[in-house]
Amino acid sequence: MNPDERLSLITRNLEEIVTTEELKQKLESGQVLKGYIGFEPSGLFHIGWLIWAQKVKDLTEADVKMNLLEATWHAWINDKLGGDLQLIKEAGKYAVDVLETFGIDRSKINVVDAEDLVGDKDYWKLVIKISKNTSLARMKRAMTIMGRNAEEAEIDTSKLIYPAMQVADIYYMDLDIALGGTDQRKAHMLARDLSEKMGAKKVISLHTPLLVGLQGGERMNAPTDDEDFMSNIKMSKSKPENAVFINDPADSVESKIMAAYCPRGVVENNPILQINKFIIFPKFNSLKIERDQKYGGDLEVKTYNELESLFAEGKLHPMDLKKATARKLNEIIEPMRQRLNSKPEMQEIVAKISKNITR
Repeated sequence: MNPDERLSLITRNLEEIVTTEELKQKLESGQVLKGYIGFEPSGLFHIGWLIWAQKVKDLTEADVKMNLLEATWHAWINDKLGGDLQLIKEAGKYAVDVLETFGIDRSKINVVDAEDLVGDKDYWKLVIKISKNTSLARMKRAMTIMGRNAEEAEIDTSKLIYPAMQVADIYYMDLDIALGGTDQRKAHMLARDLSEKMGAKKVISLHTPLLVGLQGGERMNAPTDDEDFMSNIKMSKSKPENAVFINDPADSVESKIMAAYCPRGVVENNPILQINKFIIFPKFNSLKIERDQKYGGDLEVKTYNELESLFAEGKLHPMDLKKATARKLNEIIEPMRQRLNSKPEMQEIVAKISKNITR
């Protein structure tokens, strides 16, 4: 694969690249590139995570040596799963298991446990150096990466450590590329801004879009700078119909998709179109729309752009699109669902997580 082909694969379906020129130069140099994404084991695996999972696959296919960080200590600081570190660790193993079933080849990635990082005094030396070179105001502003506002540091000082740890992760692993949702931008920019002082590489930042919740308006999976973010997250947890989870039965996936926000001709913040763009079309070359003959009969759509144009022009009815989307989404989820259902230990972890996030 030549540098242009690698660039096209790495950059497809991204919201932002900081910077494209730096990435081009790295690819043209022929050097081996190291990348990573960190994830908090924080709950049940939902389809929003498949966006970054697909990007991990793209990067590995483009010969980037990817590290997958189970950010267990980060999740503990962030009070995920009730601050139960053992359950957080179990949730991490569950997530990696799902990712393998999605098609991420364990032989091509390095799974890193945060336990291995925090057990090294050199890691904490980095955390302290980063903190010494960052103002309190900026560290507080960066707390949005964890779905927190600055005021929460007033009652729990550990929250201030989180951004410094995320930057330390990048330096410690000596990375060329940091992958994350757009919600992770402030940590990545802090890492870039401090790189010269720290004697570290200026990491290239790849930001994936955040999937809108099924009901429209609310993100399915990630924080924003909106003051109402935390209340939105709480509403999402009390409204499971706003997201599709990997362990949802097929009929539940279908009912959620059929009830989703998808006004005729509306493209902006349309979760059904986003699911097609970021999850279905990167995996499949087409989408079959089954329609009654009096409405033009079945339609084979070859690209996402074609699908969006048909929908925007009113040539594709929302219900026909939803039926096709539910069918294809279930096709993607089914291997993961089967694997979870076939492993009692995974079912036990899912039950523990479910009990924790609903109590």
